[in-house]
Formats: sequence, structure tokens, C-alpha cells
Amino acid sequence: MNLQFSYTALTLEIEKSVARVSLNRPSVRNAFNEVLITELTAVFIDLGQRDDVRVIVLAANGQSFCAGADLLWMKAMAAYTYDENTADAQLLAKMLNTMYRCPKPVIARVQGDAYGGGVGLVAVCDIVIASDEAHFCLSESRLGLLPATISPYVIKALGEQACRRYFITAERFSATDAHRMGFAHLLSSTHELDLNVEKICQAIIQNGPAAVMGCKKLVQDYASMPINESLIKDSVKRIAEIRCSNEAQSRMKSFLEKK
Repeated sequence: MNLQFSYTALTLEIEKSVARVSLNRPSVRNAFNEVLITELTAVFIDLGQRDDVRVIVLAANGQSFCAGADLLWMKAMAAYTYDENTADAQLLAKMLNTMYRCPKPVIARVQGDAYGGGVGLVAVCDIVIASDEAHFCLSESRLGLLPATISPYVIKALGEQACRRYFITAERFSATDAHRMGFAHLLSSTHELDLNVEKICQAIIQNGPAAVMGCKKLVQDYASMPINESLIKDSVKRIAEIRCSNEAQSRMKSFLEKK
């Protein structure tokens, strides 16, 4: 069953356990504005709670993946007070964290260039599949700004040493560079992009739903923690709990009986 939902700045399609969220402002290179930020926040909250969704693909319509902030929106922000800027930045921060914390795995299908906040969008995803024609740029310093709101996610995904360079220089780097630095997991020709996305989706769907969500949370929780008694105790608790779950019991029984 194919389900389609109407939004102003994005499209949503759910088919065979895969939700495809596509940025849909191609005339402005899918740049952010308040509407897109609000809709992305709402749709990821909803998809995270849906039992019929196993994996989410974040895509974009048009030639660009996301050009960062919309120029008209930026013009309006130029006249904001400090308090208004704080409130505005909080909306973007909430959107990014909602996407990052979504319990379902999120795949970025990067078919074109991602600039500024668009790099942040890619960084909050769990798996990044990029066209070999795509480019990335953390362009904020060129405008006298900081990539502050996206930086917690970009630093995790791109790495501290690379961010030292690209935050400061605002240089553009290629998908090949992104792959070499570990930011993009897989490079693809444009005509094979959907095929490669589908392969990853199917690999995820074959696994236990609770285990997949537990694996995602495990990485997020443990990535920056020291290996100490508290962490070891928590890891023991998590494996004991999942082993006793109906999902694990059923899947282990099936596997062992096949053997």
C-alpha cells in the first residue's frame, strides 16, 4: 500500500515500511525557511512513532539537496533582535535534534549539493548515500556567521580535524572527499542512487525492528562516553533485556532451528 501525504515544503510517501521524506522547494534549491523547519520537525516526530515505518529516507527534489537558509528568510533575520534570533535558532535546533533522535534509522539520499544547514541535515542522518556529483560546503563564515546550531552533529559526523578546516575556510569539498573523510558512507552514480538506497533499506528491514532502534540508540548513547564500570553495567543490562524480548527469542529460535 502506497500512502502519500500533502505538505507545503516537503512531500511524504510511505510504501512497504519505507518512508520517503523529500524536501520540495526546488526553485530555491530546497533552502530552509520557517515552514520547512516546522514541517520537518512534525513529520519526523510522527514517523518515529509509526509502527508501519521501519526506515526513513531523507531526499530532495530538484538539482540541489539543500542550500542552507533561504535568502528571504535571512533578510528578515538581519533585522531580528537578540531575543528574536534566539527564538529562531531554537526552532532549527529542535528540528535537527528531533531528526537526530528519531528512533527509526534515517538514510540521507544526497543527489546534489548541500550547503550550510544542508550539511547539518545530512549530518543528523544515520547513513549517507551521496551522488558522486554532489558537493558540500560549510559556508557560514563567508557570511560572517557560525555553523553553531548544526555544529554538534557535523563535528560528530565529519570529524573534529576536518571541521577545523572547513568551518574556517568555507571551502567546497566533493562527495569523494566526504567519502574519504567518512562523512558519506557510500558514493553512487546518479542513475544508481535509488538502487543503492533501496539495497540499504532492505538490509535494515530484514533485521529485528526493536534491535535496529536499540542499535541506533546504543551508538548515540555510548559514542562519547568513557569505558568505565557504569558503561559496562549499562551494556550488560541492555543485552540481557533484549535477549529476553519476544523479538529476540523468536529470531534466535528461527536461526538456531535452521542451523
